[in-house]
Amino acid sequence: MAHIPANESEFAALTRTEPTTAVTGRWIALFATAWLGVWMAQLTPIQLLLPAQIQTELRTSYWVDNVLWFGVVSGIAGVCAIVAYPLTGALSDRTTSRLGRRRPWVAGGALLFALALVALGEQTTLTGIAIFWALTLTGFCVLTAALTAMISDQVPVAQRGYVSGWMSAPQAIGIILGLALVTVLGLGTLGGYAFAAVALVVLVAPFLVAIRDPRHATSALPPLTPRRVIGELWISPRAHPDFGWTLLSRVLVNLGNALGTGLLLYFLEFGLGDRNAENDLIPLVFVYMVFVIAASLALGRISDRLERRKLFVFLASIMQAVAALLLAFLPSMPMAYVGAALLGIGYGCFLAVDQALATQVLPDPETRGKDLGIMNIAWAIPQAFGPLLGGIVVFWLGGFTGLFLLAGVAALGGAFAVARVRSVA
Repeated sequence: MAHIPANESEFAALTRTEPTTAVTGRWIALFATAWLGVWMAQLTPIQLLLPAQIQTELRTSYWVDNVLWFGVVSGIAGVCAIVAYPLTGALSDRTTSRLGRRRPWVAGGALLFALALVALGEQTTLTGIAIFWALTLTGFCVLTAALTAMISDQVPVAQRGYVSGWMSAPQAIGIILGLALVTVLGLGTLGGYAFAAVALVVLVAPFLVAIRDPRHATSALPPLTPRRVIGELWISPRAHPDFGWTLLSRVLVNLGNALGTGLLLYFLEFGLGDRNAENDLIPLVFVYMVFVIAASLALGRISDRLERRKLFVFLASIMQAVAALLLAFLPSMPMAYVGAALLGIGYGCFLAVDQALATQVLPDPETRGKDLGIMNIAWAIPQAFGPLLGGIVVFWLGGFTGLFLLAGVAALGGAFAVARVRSVA
């Protein structure tokens, strides 16, 4: 277990320095289990429950309408994420609870996340769906902002690629497991959301209970006022260029991935004319997920051993760009499998190593939570606006070539952005 400071002066010293004591296998296992619950609860609705719920309320089979409305609902939730991520981080930096700085926010975020999911399943109007999906994503942001801050708080730099891999790999496992259980058990909309909520609580609880979090008896940071919140949301790229380049890279690569995977079912059905698109999607997603898991765990650990971050993120971004461009210029089912494998390797490596890189370019060790909250916006925004942007591109250009070209250009932009980072190898 990570070292717990004995007194306030020791804690103050720790908040200004990087942790040096390695976390144990038990810590990593409980951390990975918590993320499995998080990803199941978030991705099962995004991939299956939410689009189906919106389509039911729209009562239209025209797929562009469904995608655009899904994008609108996601975009509204994305605005909440822009606020929730950095605000949670800033508040947790200042939290003086006897339970620690981050654990109260893990617990509160998980509770809001779970309750909002159950309420979302009851909604029968687009307005209700939009409101409760926004609350759901807010809970997700509060929870994950606190969890990712605990990496910087407790995990040494030399372990962060490996630990971040165990944050990333459950994403792939969670989506497969969540979709399989919901469909095989025939849970329906309300049952599916309730299942996701229960899985979240059950899987996050062991980490919350078993892992200690240093108590922040007093805060050296100034009180958080509305003016200070707005001021702290801005981190000057001139003063902290590596933070700025890493954030830009993360936004672009995640946008490229969202564009490349978010409309995959529609690409098979309407782009390739596949009459068995729903059945063919499952093995395609499986190939993608297998490579995501393998790459995130293996390459994250290798980056720790080589003490290199930037090179891995650069190559991962290039690989995702290649996958998207292959689908743009050589669209076919065999190429879809090749693209899925390349995209899985690239994105799996990116998820693990980029998270480790992000923890090493933070401007101030005492505001880790807030700064990582800003960095984590790059997860939520592409996911929220990707389907809407993708639907618009396909609709305006009349096909999927433009969609994959845009995905490839975004990933290439991410590669060149991360190449500008100077303080991390």
